Amino acid sequence: MLKGISKIISPELLKILMEMGHGDEIVIADGNFPGASMAKNLVRLDGHGVPEILDAILQLFPLDTYAKSVYLMEVVPGDPVETPIWDEYKKIVAKYDEKATDFENIERFAFYERAKKAYAVVATGESALYANIILKKGVVTD
Repeated sequence: MLKGISKIISPELLKILMEMGHGDEIVIADGNFPGASMAKNLVRLDGHGVPEILDAILQLFPLDTYAKSVYLMEVVPGDPVETPIWDEYKKIVAKYDEKATDFENIERFAFYERAKKAYAVVATGESALYANIILKKGVVTD
């Protein structure tokens, strides 16, 4: 264990976050996401939900300031599902980067295609629907 790093961040995830460069993307996926069939690098954190993992990652991970940096899987038209978890995401992101709260919604299958190109997918035990989120890495300036 290390000081100042959340216990949720596994050694494997810490290595991946360090390897990622400016513009690389990471998916934090809900429990229904087909991460194993899509990921170049898959990290399993099944015992945790997306909000707590998002918070732990953003303590270490700068968001891109030159482009959109946060993407959500859009609700399929006609699906009556509610997405209150997105409000949690906005609060967490705002805690670390007030400028990055303008998230972009991506159509479901376009989201899958983008996820296939992501540097890594973090598989979670999140049960909320449409709880998938993509983060684009920025640069460390301090």
